[in-house]
Amino acid sequence: MSEIIVVGGGAAGMMAAVCAARGGARVTLIERNEKLGKKIYITGKGRCNVTNAASEDGFMRAIQRNPRFCYAALSNLNSAQLMAFFEERGVPLKVERGERVFPASDHASDITRALEREMARLHVNVYLNTRVREIMLGEDGAAAGVATETGRMYRADAVIVATGGQSYPSTDSTGDGWAMAEATGHRTKPPLPALTSIETEETWPWPLSGLTLKNVALSAFNAKGKRFYCEQGELLLTHFGISGPLALTLSSMLPEEPAGVRMEINLKPALDEAALDRRLVRDLTELSRKQLATVMDGLEPHALGLAVLELARLSPALPANALTQEGRRSIARLLRAMPLTVKRLRGLEEAIVTRGGVVTADINPSTMESKRVPRLYFAGETIDIDALTGGFNLQLAFSTGALAGKCAAEEQIGGSADE
Repeated sequence: MSEIIVVGGGAAGMMAAVCAARGGARVTLIERNEKLGKKIYITGKGRCNVTNAASEDGFMRAIQRNPRFCYAALSNLNSAQLMAFFEERGVPLKVERGERVFPASDHASDITRALEREMARLHVNVYLNTRVREIMLGEDGAAAGVATETGRMYRADAVIVATGGQSYPSTDSTGDGWAMAEATGHRTKPPLPALTSIETEETWPWPLSGLTLKNVALSAFNAKGKRFYCEQGELLLTHFGISGPLALTLSSMLPEEPAGVRMEINLKPALDEAALDRRLVRDLTELSRKQLATVMDGLEPHALGLAVLELARLSPALPANALTQEGRRSIARLLRAMPLTVKRLRGLEEAIVTRGGVVTADINPSTMESKRVPRLYFAGETIDIDALTGGFNLQLAFSTGALAGKCAAEEQIGGSADE
């Protein structure tokens, strides 16, 4: 029986261990934390957005980095198959808005426990509180095991690295796998935050920190002024800029050097320019003897209305009947395009996922095996793949882990049988 070591006990690592053991291998999983699935426990605000039930095309569109690389892994384990996997193991699931899939219990622990039970059933050996320092190579240049920071060595016929990225460092996700990959001759892209909040040059959002804007549209434009992002939904104003679902999605679409990217918030996406002007004329007429601040209260939350007037260089105390046509047009323009400029993204400590990792050109997408080191496999966030929020990233972790585990077992058992 072949020996396979999985480094990392997150979503990708546990699924890799399960699939390698199901393939007939003797599997050892090594995790540096005191428990498995530490990051799973905090995903989806503790509910675990385990996958997304989008169509195949919709799923592929959600992958921001190297989507073609993910085809084989998703073909081997797609979202429907993953859902069946958990439901067959006693975890009922539910589909919510945006095709997001959660445990029916709303407890992320159900997902981790189902994987732990399956590993126990398959006799996977699990070592906790153990940090792998390096991947050992045999005389033939192939992976032959791992060495821990205490100096203990574990021999193996194949090694699967599933150590995650650098997001949520509180879970001890420090990118160990990248250092191991580089030490064995692999190329990596530097870690960058993805699915994170955006700091802005403009300060007008800062005093409005905590204000949630619902049913607004956020747009972003490239250096040539072409719009490359426009989505409607929810946005959160913060003491540094913007956050919330729209900002998180945009953060993954920004260039590696995002500073200077121009954005706009349309506060009234349901109204075109003419309809909004009619609305303003009506409100100004009905409240002609009131101050502009009072008129704006009927359009936006008070503090936001004052911010609009400040950007329009209009006094909140100005009587409505004293507003000029140009002043009305300025208010309308801002309501449809509140200006923002990207200063920077918030750091990896706040990011949901990491952008970067082992370059996909060094990995065989059909097996997850390294093209540089035989019998060495990679899975999950260790690889330079990431997707939008909504369960897509966890699915990629499970899918790449499943393919790595399956192929590692097939290769070793097939090889042993041939010898």
